Amino acid sequence: MTTPTILVTGAGGQSGSLIVRALAAQHIPVRALVRDQSKAAALHSLAGVTLVEGDMLQKGSLRYALEGIDRAILISSSNDRMVETQCTFIDACKEAHVGHVIKFSGEESQIGYDPQRFKFTREHEQIEDYLEASGLQWTHLRPSQFMQAYLREAAAIKNKGGLYLPLEAIRMSPVDLRDVAGIAAELLIHGGHHNEALRITGPESLSMADIAAIIARVTGNPVRYVPITIEERSTLLKEAGVQDYFISALAEQASERRRNPQAQVDLSTHERFGITPTRFEDFVQRHAADFGKKN
Repeated sequence: MTTPTILVTGAGGQSGSLIVRALAAQHIPVRALVRDQSKAAALHSLAGVTLVEGDMLQKGSLRYALEGIDRAILISSSNDRMVETQCTFIDACKEAHVGHVIKFSGEESQIGYDPQRFKFTREHEQIEDYLEASGLQWTHLRPSQFMQAYLREAAAIKNKGGLYLPLEAIRMSPVDLRDVAGIAAELLIHGGHHNEALRITGPESLSMADIAAIIARVTGNPVRYVPITIEERSTLLKEAGVQDYFISALAEQASERRRNPQAQVDLSTHERFGITPTRFEDFVQRHAADFGKKN
């Protein structure tokens, strides 16, 4: 098999860096796009990784990054310029004759969830449509909520013994971002799956009470789920310095999740790429200290 020339964008972020590491672990050379190499020092030591600087909003800065690329995975921050950023990158890929663009997208696991009612799934669909119309070969990776999202709640869990979320009695099927990175790496190495949208969920449909109970069992500390209102959550986020556009988006997301309380489990993409699904308990075991487990 001829090794493809691979570009991972957003390599300084959580998703991109995990994909870079998954490729490096298989000794696959990879070009990693970052805005500032000094902020991606942890990737410097990985064998086969070439860091390149560029701004996805500036096509001219991407010429070297895209030169000779066979496959690129498209990742950028979920911010108020995500559509402009990713569509500009797609244009740059078209000009550089990139063979295959993999869009790191998203899809809520709630049955009946309307993606148009949440800013970021709405915008992901807009970018997907733009990529599909570009003439490039494409694949969409659509993971559900990440297990890593619960690490943002770790301080409250550790200090107050509570998981404070406005999600009532809904169920979700969160996926470990490492699973998604493993799937992305396999797709970047082997290609194929052109013009497919690949749904990725975790292996369990869990309520917030289930999640709190798992964290309690692993850490040995009392943890309870405390349902709060969307308004209370927004106030907490504002006090934490979260930007208004993001707070508004999360309120939309919570509202639509509450309207559609049941979650599907779909492991077909894990199975197609030979990735063993991570259970939530295994994820918590890996991060037990973050959640308050004593040594």
